[in-house]
Amino acid sequence: MVLAPGILYTQSPRAAGMPAELRLSIVSSLPGKHRAVPVVIWLEPQTGTPALSFPPHGHYTLLQKNRTFIPHLQVVPVGSVIEFPNRDPFFHNVFSLFGGKRFNLGLYEAGSSKSVRFSMAGVSYIFCNIHPEMSAVVIALSTPLYAIADGKDSVLLRGIPPGDYKLHVWIEGVPQSFLDGLSRPLHFSNRAVNLNVLKAPIAGAGTIPHSDMYGQEYPLDSESPYSLH
Repeated sequence: MVLAPGILYTQSPRAAGMPAELRLSIVSSLPGKHRAVPVVIWLEPQTGTPALSFPPHGHYTLLQKNRTFIPHLQVVPVGSVIEFPNRDPFFHNVFSLFGGKRFNLGLYEAGSSKSVRFSMAGVSYIFCNIHPEMSAVVIALSTPLYAIADGKDSVLLRGIPPGDYKLHVWIEGVPQSFLDGLSRPLHFSNRAVNLNVLKAPIAGAGTIPHSDMYGQEYPLDSESPYSLH
């Protein structure tokens, strides 16, 4: 049901008196089937709506093992420090230069670890300058009102205090210009808000296309002395 331009939602009377919650599903607008991709939504309080605080910061790790970042997606409070331990028997060179937190940890050997403080809100795409198949995403938020999609790209966010918010949506592989168009104002008043289905040009899961930290293509050969056992 469309109640106003730019605000697409339904409110269920059966949910009256219960804590507010938000439901939605993400589907691809492209033909054919696609595998589920990482999806995160969050609510930014607007003027007049009190902001909630995150619980005390925990310990966060983005492990490098078997030429893979584990976990691939991590959502953390702004100000969190993430450790980047190298558990492979060869060098890695972790960097992020594509929005969000920009950093370059340089070469570091097996068994060592470096850390980064994510001091501002945003989406950071993490790569290795040696191994192009490695990628991860860190989303630093100033609000604890966020949810990550399940394996079927359905999202449920519970415990939303009454007030006015702006919805933000991040879908891996979808251009930021399109994601900006999915943002919208939402009002919650102890009722369930159901956005039903949001469509996006999702091609499927895979390595995030990227260049190296110098803006160049990765070399085709893998004979680097830093990438071998």
